[in-house]
This record gives sequence, structure tokens and C-alpha cells, in this order.
Amino acid sequence: MALGKYSRVDNNNNRKSSGYCSTVTVVVFVGLCLVGIWMMTSSSSVSVVDEPAQENKTQLEDKVTPVTSDNNDSSNTQQFEDNPGDLPEDATKGDTNVSLAENDGKGNLNTQENQDNTDESKSEESKKDDEQSSSDDGEKSSDNTSGGEGDSQENSDDKKSESEESKEKPDSDESNEKSDSDGNDNKSDSDDGEKKQDESSSETNGDQVDGQTEKVDQNDNKELVKSSDELKDGDQEKNQNLNEVFPSGAQSELLNETTTQTGSFSTQATESKAEKESQLSSKKYSWKVCNSTAGPDYIPCLDNWEAIRHLHSTKHYEHRERHCPEEPPTCLVPLPEGYKRPIEWPKSREKIWYYNVPHTKLAALKGHQNWVKVTGEYLTFPGGGTQFKHGALHYIDFIEESVPDVAWGKRTRVILDVGCGVASFGGFLFDRNVVAMSFAPKDEHEAQVQFALERGIPAVSAVMGTKRLPYPARVFDVVHCARCRVPWHIEGGKLLLELNRVLRPGGFFVWSATPIYQSIPADVEIWEAMVELTKSMCWELVNKTSKDEVNGVAVAAFRKPTSNECYEQRTKQEPPLCPESDDPNAAWNVPLQDCMHKAPVDSAERGSHWPEQWPARLEKSPYWLSSQVGVYGKAAPEDFSADNEHWKRVVTKSYINGMGISWSSVRNVMDMNAVYGGFAAALKDLDLWVMNVVPIDAPDTLPIVYERGLFGMYHDWCESFSTYPRSYDLLHADHLFSKVKKRCNLVAVVAEVDRILRPEGKLIVRDNVEIVNELENMLKSMQWEVRMKYSKDKEGLLCVQKSMWRPKEVETVKYAIA
Repeated sequence: MALGKYSRVDNNNNRKSSGYCSTVTVVVFVGLCLVGIWMMTSSSSVSVVDEPAQENKTQLEDKVTPVTSDNNDSSNTQQFEDNPGDLPEDATKGDTNVSLAENDGKGNLNTQENQDNTDESKSEESKKDDEQSSSDDGEKSSDNTSGGEGDSQENSDDKKSESEESKEKPDSDESNEKSDSDGNDNKSDSDDGEKKQDESSSETNGDQVDGQTEKVDQNDNKELVKSSDELKDGDQEKNQNLNEVFPSGAQSELLNETTTQTGSFSTQATESKAEKESQLSSKKYSWKVCNSTAGPDYIPCLDNWEAIRHLHSTKHYEHRERHCPEEPPTCLVPLPEGYKRPIEWPKSREKIWYYNVPHTKLAALKGHQNWVKVTGEYLTFPGGGTQFKHGALHYIDFIEESVPDVAWGKRTRVILDVGCGVASFGGFLFDRNVVAMSFAPKDEHEAQVQFALERGIPAVSAVMGTKRLPYPARVFDVVHCARCRVPWHIEGGKLLLELNRVLRPGGFFVWSATPIYQSIPADVEIWEAMVELTKSMCWELVNKTSKDEVNGVAVAAFRKPTSNECYEQRTKQEPPLCPESDDPNAAWNVPLQDCMHKAPVDSAERGSHWPEQWPARLEKSPYWLSSQVGVYGKAAPEDFSADNEHWKRVVTKSYINGMGISWSSVRNVMDMNAVYGGFAAALKDLDLWVMNVVPIDAPDTLPIVYERGLFGMYHDWCESFSTYPRSYDLLHADHLFSKVKKRCNLVAVVAEVDRILRPEGKLIVRDNVEIVNELENMLKSMQWEVRMKYSKDKEGLLCVQKSMWRPKEVETVKYAIA
């Protein structure tokens, strides 16, 4: 039977049979045998305890945050007592190895850099344990057999020892548990070694375990007696536990060599990480204000006067197209003098602050058509336009009455408004559950798109010139032009063919212009040319109305075919069909083609079916995704659904209530990396709109965005966006900046973010921690306010608010001077 750690070995000197010589001889002989066996086996028995202790101690030191090493064991104990957070709660419960495995990569035990090597180290440790266990089992079998003989005799001779052991052992266990709870990693490892040995021995020979344990305890007691001579009586029990952890003799020297702590030395990983963070935080950004001819309205890719001056021709509106500088500006656009926080929607649809867009030229030119008027400190918008002087809503209803299949807000959800002016048409379509992608050039109609954006209506600065529009093929339910000043009929109808590319099969082109209802020769000639052109394109003239009594205008509605039958039956192939090699979805800086693409006929091809009615189309995976793989690696429909649910959770649980954003003041929103449009879809119940941007180097998911009843455009974030400064209330960037940084000047991208975001507007960034930290320092240098920052597992979330601050130093942008 095993004795307690503090019990004495009774040599049976007091037994009644000691008077008999033969009995004494037998007892002495057995005692000598026991001593010999103990001497032979004590070394291997101790090593069984020491090596697991050494291994476990090494494992734990690798996982615990490094502390300064000291030869005084009690000092180490005190350090862990002061830092209980270094160990997870379950590291002090049960088997230490199990606790470490469960917390690897989850608690505070590991740095992120070490997690990559976890599986490899576990495999090596497991292999070592198997080899050690195999060796130990062989030794234990022979040792425990001898030990069992001694135990048998002692069990038959002494019942009192068992009683003493039962009293002492709980005390020892209680002491061990106390040491564990104090965070003493050495004691925990030793206990594991003892437990592992005991369990292995018990499996081999249950009755022989006690003899084996007794030998270990006797050896420990000898070390404790030596140690106790140097310690006070009050500290004897504590140091006793500590000494049990460490081996003695040569193995102690080996342990000192192989088990290292950082001591006063820092690690290279720590030094490098600290230096990078220091450089990042101490990096100085020297911001300057842009000096350009456009001033507060500067759009780098549209105000590149140096490039415009070198154009060979402006016949096709080349001077209104994008001409981006080779090096994008890193200066900040100034604010208009007297700038105020924009008026909130829906009041902003009727009026805006004059000093936010201090332009009166358009009011002088179009005031009689109720585009815009100057009213004191406001610019007011009566809701009119060239074709609907007495209000857009009546005009919108007039179109639906003329063409019932338009079905605003049901069959028709996403439209393109060409030559939008101040976008009153799109602004009032919100009342019919329709979103309009409105565009107009930056031309003599001063700041018309800027007026639209300040009102809270989606719009971009663009022109139908020599290149395709930045939208995929077959995505708009309706294309609208109300006296948009585009010569559709010239040059083989090249511009109208571009509308044919982006119009969904079965969709309508609604045209409202003087050639429809005026009889002057020029208008009659244009109408006849349009009838001939649309017929050759197989467009069906659904209705040509008479004049509306209220606005005095008429509309013509054409429908795009849903099959190729008409194309094949044409006697004259003008305009021609595009070759099969021509990709209709290629839209970034692609020259216009004077040809038509065939209608999709395969039932699994996008455009062969009309989408679900709104709002069902928002949540439903598009039918043509069934055979594709999604951007996250799953089957596309599953990918789509997972993304949709993900953004619902994020927006509901985090964005709406967790960031301190007053969503009633948010109207114009941009998702800078939209993917499936899940972020925009999750905001559907709020009174706002989202411009979904799909970067040109990202998977082309923009058709999916449109299929859901949302809208957006392609863009290259190494260039400026085609919008005026101070256009958006909120920008959202999900893992965009880390990708953009690989090929763009990140400072220029941040300067662009500053340009298009309104003062007091919010930027939400989700990206890796390194990028988030870099952006935080950069934005702080512009005196933006950090509203929220969170990081976990190398992923970060940042919410910042733009300030009104502008630098004092000025930088002249030479290519932007007219």
C-alpha cells in the first residue's frame, strides 16, 4: 500500500514476533531486498515524473504571456498571482494538457503569430508522449512487480499505515489544488505527470501502483528534508510543493538548458511588431488644400484641364468624359464658405441650403421650368422639369396610365434616367417604390447633379460619349429620357444601341421630347429617323400619346424584344448583330460599338426571364445562379443566402444600434465594395438609398445587385469617383482598403474618401487590423473623430466621423487649372 507523502516507513521493529531469530532473519533479508530494489528503481521512477513535468512546463511557457524569469520559484508564483488573466479559467481545472488544447487560439494563451505552428507542435509532442509512454510502461511493469511484493508484506503487517495515508493524502491534494488555482504552472505540470504515471501504472497492475508511488514519495521526502533545513517552518509546505515540481541532479541542468524563458530579453516578434506600430502611429501626414479652378466642386477625373486641352476632338463629348490624372491628388478639397449640415430628407427634396451649393446660373436658366429657384438662404425645387413643369408625380402617373405594363414599384423597380437635370423625376419615383440611376454631364447646366445629391437623390456625373456606360448588360427595367438633348438618331444610332445594351429584354424606353408632339420640320425629321431606327432594332412602339393636358407634353414608349426572331427576319442587317466574341457586360473604358447583342434564349441565362416583382426579388436568389459557384466558394445560391443573412445580422445587431449613428440624418449611402448588395438589402426599411459599387478588380457581381432591385456601378478606386464633393452621408468599406493598397496609393484613396463624404458623415471600415490601424492614424491626422473601434482575431472594425477641419497650407493642382 502507498504511504502518505508525510508518513514514515515502519520497519516493523515493534512486532511481537521479533523475539524469534528466524523471523528477524527473514525480516532483515526482506528489508535489504527492498532497499536494493528501491535503489535500483528510484532513478527511473523519478524520471517518469520529471520528463512529463518538463514537457508540460515547456508547453505552458510557450502559451503564457512571457514574464521575467527568476531562479526564485516563489517569485514566479507571485507573478502569476498578480496576472490571473494570463490563464483561462479551465486551465486550472482537470488535466492541464486538455485545458491548453481547448484554449489554443481561443484564449489569451497564444499570440496570433504562434497559431500557425500549433498543429505541427501538437503532432511532435504527441509522438514524444507515445514513445515515452511505451518506454515507461516497460519499466513500470518490472518495477511495480517488485514493489508489489513489498506492499503485500506491509499490507499484511501494518493496518495503521493505511489509516495515516488516508488522512495525509487529502491534505496533499488540497495543497496541490490551492497551488493550481494560484496560477503555479510548474505545480500543475507536475501533478499532470504524476497523474499520467499513476493512470498508466494502474492500467498495468492496479495493486502495484501504491508501491510505485511510495518510492517516488520517499525520494521526494528526502529532497524535502534537505530543503526544509534552509526554510522557515511556516514556509515548509509551500516550498515542498515547489520542489516536487523540479527534478534534481543532471536532469535539472538539462531542464535549465532546454526550457528557456525570455528573462530580460525581448523576442524579435515583439520588437518588430512594436516598431511597426510605433512607425505607424508616429507617421506624419502632411495634408494640404487643393487649389483648382473648380474650387469646392473639384472632381479630379472630370476637371483635368491639361488632358482636355490635348483632346483631338470634342465632337462626341470627349471633354465631358473621364480623364483621370496619372497620379491622383492627395490634397483635400476646400469647403464652400458658409457650408452647413445638409437639410434632412424628405425636406431636402424641396429645398437645400444656398451656401452648400452656391450656384444661381441654373436658377436663371431654368427657373421658368421650375427646376430650381433662389428663395432667401435656400435653393428651392418645385418638383418640376423641362417636361413636367407642374410636378413630377403627375408626369410619373401619366407614363403608367399610357403604358400600364410599366407598373411602377412592381414590375418596374430599377430605371436609368438619362440627362436627369436636377433629378426631380428620380426624386419622386421613391414615392412609387422605384429607384433611379440618374446621370447628367458636368456641363453648362451648372452643378445640376450636385443639386440632385444635395437634395438626397441618387445621381452621378456622366455623359453618353465614346465609351460604354459603367453598368452591366440587360439590367435596367426602364430607360427614361425627358428632353435629354441626346441625338439618338445620328451615326447609325450608336448611342441608342448603348441603351439597348443596358436595357432588360422586355423593358421599356420611355422618351418625352418635342419630336414626339411638335410639327416643326426639324422635329418631324427627328421623329421619322427615330421610327426607322427603332424598327431596325426590333423595338416595338407600344404607345405614342397625345399631349398631356397638365404639362402639355407627350411620351413615346418602345419595348425591347425578348427573342431573336425579329433580328433573324430582318431583310437588312442594319444595325448589325455583335460578334459572339463581344462581351456585353464589359463596361469599364470600353469603346461604344454600333451593333446589337442577341437576346438570351437559354432559360438558365441571365435576361431570359423577368425578375420577381418587388419586393420579392430582393430576397430571392437569381434563377441564373443555380449552376455557378459563389464568391465565397459555396454554390452560388447558398453563397447568396449566407451573405444575405450575414448582413442582416451585422446591420441589425451592430450598425443600427451599436455605433451611435443617427440614421434619420443618413440619406445618401455608398457601399464601396458591395459584392451581392447584402449591406444595401439589410437597410431596405430605412429611408435612404445605397450606391452599390463593384470594384473593377473584384468578382463581377453587379448584375446580381440589379436583379435584386438595387442599383450601382463599376469603379476603379485608384481613380476618383464621378461625383461632386460632399455627396454622401455614409461610406461603407468591407475589406476594400487592404486590396486597394496593393495597387493604389492609399493616401490618395483616403483623400478621395474625404472628398466625397460630407462633413459629419460616417465611414465604416471592416478590414484586417493592420489596415484599420493605419487608416485610424491617417484619419486622425485629418482630425476625424473615432466613434468606435473593435478588433478580434486580426480582423478590425472602425467607425469614424469626418470633421469640418481643413488644412491651412495650399497645394496647386496644375492639371486642374483651366
